[in-house]
Amino acid sequence: MADDDRILIARIGAPHGVKGAVRVKAFTGDPAAIGEYGPLVSREGRVFVIRHLRLDKTVAIVSFAGIDDRDGAQALNGTELYIRRSALPASDDANEFYHIDLIGLVAVTPDGERLGTVVAVHDFGAGEMLEIERMGGKTQLLPFTRAVVPQIDLAGGRLVIVAPPEVEARDDTETPQGGEP
Repeated sequence: MADDDRILIARIGAPHGVKGAVRVKAFTGDPAAIGEYGPLVSREGRVFVIRHLRLDKTVAIVSFAGIDDRDGAQALNGTELYIRRSALPASDDANEFYHIDLIGLVAVTPDGERLGTVVAVHDFGAGEMLEIERMGGKTQLLPFTRAVVPQIDLAGGRLVIVAPPEVEARDDTETPQGGEP
């Protein structure tokens, strides 16, 4: 599977029990959805077929075909699982998109001034954040809200950023008073 065709959908974590089950952190809205895409593939090309999946709060407990003991499960810890981009369902909603679609978009001000490029979308638990790589290599986190990002143009490869006042007032090139950057 080519790098530009694959989407990271989950990461295998620690073993769960002694019969080969593992904890899996899904990067989908519904953790159980990872079972709906068919076989999952590691970066190295290893195919993983889900034999059984159940939810434990926000983590999936998964048994994969061919993994039958704790040692086999432990060897998988940290393995990233991918699907083909084409396996993702299309949306009829123009305001709905996948995080992967945002990465690489140019961030501009409402006046068209280039701010940088979206390099990641994070969710640390208090809402999604866009990580923008500014000119010169510094990065900046901005809330991914309609107020801060009022316009997303996927076809045009850009999004408009209206920085909150506390971000606008800060000059990223200077060291804050009384401390280090």
